[in-house]
Amino acid sequence: MHDGPVGFEEFKTNGEEFFRYYTELCDLKPHERMLDVGSGVGRKTFLLTDYLKHEGSYEGLDIVKTGVDWCTERITRKYPRFKFQLIDVCNRHYNPTGRYKASEYRFPFADESFDFVVLCSVFTHMLAEDVERYLCEVARVLKTGGRCLVSFFLLNESSVAGMRTNKCAVDLNINLGSCWVANASDPEAATGYEEDFVRALYDKYNLEIREPVHYGSWCGRETFLSYQDLILAFKEPAKTEIGNETSNEAKRVGARQSHYRQMRKSVAAGAR
Repeated sequence: MHDGPVGFEEFKTNGEEFFRYYTELCDLKPHERMLDVGSGVGRKTFLLTDYLKHEGSYEGLDIVKTGVDWCTERITRKYPRFKFQLIDVCNRHYNPTGRYKASEYRFPFADESFDFVVLCSVFTHMLAEDVERYLCEVARVLKTGGRCLVSFFLLNESSVAGMRTNKCAVDLNINLGSCWVANASDPEAATGYEEDFVRALYDKYNLEIREPVHYGSWCGRETFLSYQDLILAFKEPAKTEIGNETSNEAKRVGARQSHYRQMRKSVAAGAR
C-alpha cells in the first residue's frame, strides 16, 4: 500500500472512523453521489460499499496508479457503482512526472454532479495555488446545498503554541507565504495553512463552513476529533452582490494572517 495504515487492523479502524464522520457528521445518505479526491488504497471506501444503495454512487480520483489499480481490482469488480480514475496531476512528492499542473486541473465531472465531496490528506500535500484550484473545483462539482469534508493542518494560535512543544508530530517551520512546510527540498511532503487564509478561500467559493472546525491531534492537542483538522462546509447559492464588507473582511483577514505569520516565525527561529 502506498499510503496510510500498513496493517489490516489499522486499515479497518481508520475506515470505520471515517465512515462515522461521513454518515454522522456529514449526514451522507445511501442514495447520494459521492466524490473522493485522493481515494488512495480505499481504506475509507470499503464500508461504503454496503451503505450506498443503487441510486447512490462513488467516484474516486487519485494521482498514484498503484492505488487506483488496487481499488479497481478489489472494489470496482464487485461493486461497479464504485469507480476509480487515475488523474495524471503533478505532485513533487507523490507524482513528480505528472502531466498536468494541479493549479490548472479541472475535475473530469460536470457542474453540480455530487452531493458530497471529500478530500482527506490531500491539502496537507499541496501548495497554495493548487489548494485554491482544487477548492474551486470542489465548489463547481458540488450541488447547491451539497457538502464537503476536507482535512488540513491549520495554523492558528492553538496549533502554533503546540508547535513550540515536543508534542507536535509535524514540524511546519518553513514559510511559503500563507503555506508552511516541513521540508524545503520536498515541500509537498507536508503542508499547513493559516486558518484565516483557508477561511477566506471558502468564502471566495461560496462554501459555508459549518462550525465548529474539528481540530486534530497533529499539533499535540489533548482534545481532538481526528489526527488532522477537519472542515465541513456546505455550498451556498451563488452570491449576487459584493459590497464594501468584502473589502473590509479581506483587510481583517490580512491583518490576522500577518499576526499568525509573526507568531510562526518566532517558532521557526526558536527551532534553530
